[in-house]
Amino acid sequence: MNAMILEAAGQPLVYKQVNVPIPTDVQLQIKVIACGICRTDLHIIDGELNEPKLPLIPGHQVIGRVKMSGKKVTGFKTDDIVGIPWLGYTCGECKFCLSGRENVCDRALFTGYTINGGYAEYMVADARFCFLMPKEYQEAGASPLLCAGLIGFRSYRMIGANAHNIGIYGFGAAAHIITQVAKVQGKQIFAFTRAGDAESQSFALKMGASWAGNNDATPPEKLDAAIIFAPAGELVPKALKDTDKTGQVICGGIHMSNIPSFSYNLLWGERSLQSVANLTREDGLAFLKQLQKSPVETQTTHFKLHQANEALNLLRSGKITGAAVLVME
Repeated sequence: MNAMILEAAGQPLVYKQVNVPIPTDVQLQIKVIACGICRTDLHIIDGELNEPKLPLIPGHQVIGRVKMSGKKVTGFKTDDIVGIPWLGYTCGECKFCLSGRENVCDRALFTGYTINGGYAEYMVADARFCFLMPKEYQEAGASPLLCAGLIGFRSYRMIGANAHNIGIYGFGAAAHIITQVAKVQGKQIFAFTRAGDAESQSFALKMGASWAGNNDATPPEKLDAAIIFAPAGELVPKALKDTDKTGQVICGGIHMSNIPSFSYNLLWGERSLQSVANLTREDGLAFLKQLQKSPVETQTTHFKLHQANEALNLLRSGKITGAAVLVME
């Protein structure tokens, strides 16, 4: 099969042929339909997340078709369309797993980081961490739901139910999905983008944001909560400044540049600052259920597998509107 391989951090992916993987007793063998490209992939390839399995097949936003099941697998059959997310394995035994917090399991494995992912024609995945996809979300365009959607949803669910004005800093794949969910629930979204990024601001308004402006702009109303998707630590004090008393600031990325020091008065007034780590399987099931109540449309740009480096460069330079997706031939 063909795959894109990361052989060393900081180097382009290599397009090559490798053996089709055979599933273990608890795994599914999956023929990949599409794999969304995530900013986390950039952090891995660029060496900012510095403990990948090497060589590595990246990719953790996968839509695929079941071709073979391990003998201990239940709940799946050949030709089922499944989604494969970032969380690929947890131990099930530690205090975090036993208390419903498997997203921070110390022995967790992650698709496209510590186990091979979906930048390939075939992959294997632990069936316990795969999702049966609803009929409406079985095409290539649904692949960003498996991380951008899930992490966006987990970040959004951390916000108190009474929050109405919500700021989103960094308007890309996750933001455009969760904005649609928030609008159905009657929330007001304020979108912040890189200075002068008129295209992203226009996109945010198209997706349902009530206001869009530069990251350094002051929103027209105080925020009840903010989600930071951009990996820019300097946005933390800015978001705290934009929120009202008791406001929440949620950092939704796995990697962020250093947060500068800031005055305590930005945090005072019972404001809070919290990170989001990975996801749980319950997040995935809840999100797929939510999509039945508030369907979303993903904005995607499609690339062929061998064009992965081109797509990653476009994402790195901020030239992708919505999400980039690798579609297998």
